[in-house]
Amino acid sequence: MTREVLPYELIALDVDGTLLTDDHELTEGNRQAVREAGLRGAEIMVCTGRGPGGAFQIMDKLGLQGIVITHNGAATIDADDKRVVHQYEFTQEQAVRYMDYCWEQGIHFDLNTAFDLYLFTELDQEGLDMYAKYGIVPIVIEKEQIPAGLVKMTVFADPKTLDKVEEEWRTWDTELQIIRSGEYFIDIQHPSANKGSALEQYAKQQNIPRERVMAIGNYYNDIGMLHFAGLGIAMDNSPDEVKEAADEHTLSNAEDGVMHALNKFVLNV
Repeated sequence: MTREVLPYELIALDVDGTLLTDDHELTEGNRQAVREAGLRGAEIMVCTGRGPGGAFQIMDKLGLQGIVITHNGAATIDADDKRVVHQYEFTQEQAVRYMDYCWEQGIHFDLNTAFDLYLFTELDQEGLDMYAKYGIVPIVIEKEQIPAGLVKMTVFADPKTLDKVEEEWRTWDTELQIIRSGEYFIDIQHPSANKGSALEQYAKQQNIPRERVMAIGNYYNDIGMLHFAGLGIAMDNSPDEVKEAADEHTLSNAEDGVMHALNKFVLNV
């Protein structure tokens, strides 16, 4: 029996705002289309700003295994054996200016290593439930207990507050980069960490030419992988800058946009 050759060998999928609805639900249409692409020979790679716990949740729902790109490209993880394939680290000293700012302004933030998330205050049930949606059980620590191997600092606030924070931080001359990874989130990371560089690194390791890579995303942190992929597809719910970075557009995350893109460009449905 001849193995089917799909037009794209590696398919990279953002999660929140792309594969999932705004209510964080995986629709049956998207699930079936992604599974069909995987069963027909494409390697499905979840590429997310979430940590591994959240990425593993999605892979389980899809019934798939393999490599996941997490923390906006800062940590590439083998979901099969829970092994770090590659990560971009930064130090506490590099992040201290951002942490001090958040403490002074009373803005919530957390610190992430590849697998764990750390907070400095206990959360109420609402806060715990928010993290649980992303497959996270926070670890509460003191300031002197900050671990080594940091890959991401995430700031959470209302969009108006984050707009002001982002505007100010972009004037700072520091060794780290800031990424607006969602309406309510800003991530601080190593300057080389992004979904595009992580996807490119993995594709090269597997000898997959970029022409055989497809990526679907919806937000600013997806622009790198949309640029790298031979076919970059933006969701209809994407900001204009993200749409401009893409080769094609699909329907929104409320309309099974991933399913429609896979049907059109991969499954020939």
